[in-house]
Amino acid sequence: MKLITNKTLGILIAGFTLNCANVACVSGQNPVETEKPTAVDANGKLTKKIEGLPKVDASGQGGLLDVTLDPDFAKNRMVYWAYAEPQAKGVLLAIAKGKLSASETKIENQLIIYRATPAHTGKLQYGSRIVFDKNGNLFVSTGERSDREVRIQAQHLNSSLGKILHLTKDGKPVPNGPFAGKADAKPEIYAYGLRNPDGLAINPQTGDLWEAEFGPRGGDEVNLIKPGKNYGWPIITYGIEYSGKAVGDGIQQKEGMEQPVYYWNPVLSPGSIAFYNSSVIPEWKGNLFVGGLSGSHISRLVLKDNKVVGEERLLAGKGERFRDLVEKDGAFYAVTDNGSLYKISKK
Repeated sequence: MKLITNKTLGILIAGFTLNCANVACVSGQNPVETEKPTAVDANGKLTKKIEGLPKVDASGQGGLLDVTLDPDFAKNRMVYWAYAEPQAKGVLLAIAKGKLSASETKIENQLIIYRATPAHTGKLQYGSRIVFDKNGNLFVSTGERSDREVRIQAQHLNSSLGKILHLTKDGKPVPNGPFAGKADAKPEIYAYGLRNPDGLAINPQTGDLWEAEFGPRGGDEVNLIKPGKNYGWPIITYGIEYSGKAVGDGIQQKEGMEQPVYYWNPVLSPGSIAFYNSSVIPEWKGNLFVGGLSGSHISRLVLKDNKVVGEERLLAGKGERFRDLVEKDGAFYAVTDNGSLYKISKK
């Protein structure tokens, strides 16, 4: 694998606190991230807290986990977000929507549209990414919640855990899904067998859905998601348990289970992913960018025929955990776990 020379890239702002944040751009200018959340103006200034959000469990890997804008946001001002919702017995991933006020200070008419069941007492691996398809429906990723007693539910079609879901804006199953009408299966399931899918993006050139997920110790993956397919976790993996033992039977392949397009050993710990679809930096067009947490860099993956043919590591050596990425007008905004927002653009 060719490692291309790093570029010099710069920080935009620093010093805010967040918990598993994500970024979306409002009004064509202002990035919004899920610290509380907060709005950031075009010059990188923290401007306001946004009120009107539901009760959130921010312990462990919980918190406000993702935010995205309705494709018709300019007309309806609707915002969708994912968060860890406390329950009487445990915590679950919830998806909600609401209208952002004209002052960009409050969410109005908040409504929870989906809960990924069952709830679990553990506080890890929620997944939580939201992306819109070309028809205005939502793809949502869910984690399998990490613990050994529950992670096998990634293979169970009657559980929301460890899945890619396909939902309408009201949280209902998109009609005619791959498991519609199947006994003992949730009709909203689009794909399954995933561990902690923290990255989800649609390739704007092809319309294909791509996903990135954490392996256990090693075996972080990038997958091309296809309807009805089984991506293998926890039956197959290129990683091992944190203890050093094999996961299950220690196998990497099995008939009927998909192989990753790409995987990392040692780990990258992939966060958000995004495609570059601008001509501002022509050599980046069509490339997939993956934020690295423990890897402490952003990985640019060069794709050809749905295979990775090159990799460039951006912002390596900064000592940052790159949680989230969003591409806007030829530049990337990258949020880190310690509260920095980088703008990656042409010199």
